Amino acid sequence: MNVVYFDLETQKSAADVGGWDNKHLMRLSFAVTYSTRDGCFSGYEEADVSALIAELSAADRVVGYNVINFDYAVLSAYSSFDFSHLPTLDLMVDLAAKIGFRPKLDSVAQATLHVGKSADGLAALRWFREGRFAEIAIYCQDDVRVTRDLHQFGCDNGHVFYFDKKHQPVKLAVDWARSR
Repeated sequence: MNVVYFDLETQKSAADVGGWDNKHLMRLSFAVTYSTRDGCFSGYEEADVSALIAELSAADRVVGYNVINFDYAVLSAYSSFDFSHLPTLDLMVDLAAKIGFRPKLDSVAQATLHVGKSADGLAALRWFREGRFAEIAIYCQDDVRVTRDLHQFGCDNGHVFYFDKKHQPVKLAVDWARSR
């Protein structure tokens, strides 16, 4: 089974495009995938979107963090492809359904893996404006690595952790092993 982990960064913020309802206007700055079949990361610039969509379409499962509501919406500007047909496990959607709020990837990763994200989306936007594309690529790859490791931890252990309002780790059962 080829599981493809996926994340993208954008050229514009929600404020730049008139709000979160206009994600399709944010434009891709860089995307990264990790294929379990190939065992390697792949990077995609805006000119490579068709190759990115082809990789996602060929996956047995796409795993990401907030990909359904965000990443797919950004990609929808580049293709008439219906991303809702992709076999997707959105870790954030799954966790939010269980705990009643949308946990940040950084919070779940720190609580579960004891590693955090290397930056945030605002830094990636600033780097894009400054032409610091290598830093975007590294940050995006780090997010994919963290997402992959979080998913694999959940598959192997049947649970992950998140921090509650008092910043205490809370164990949360997950059934992600079937998504391998």
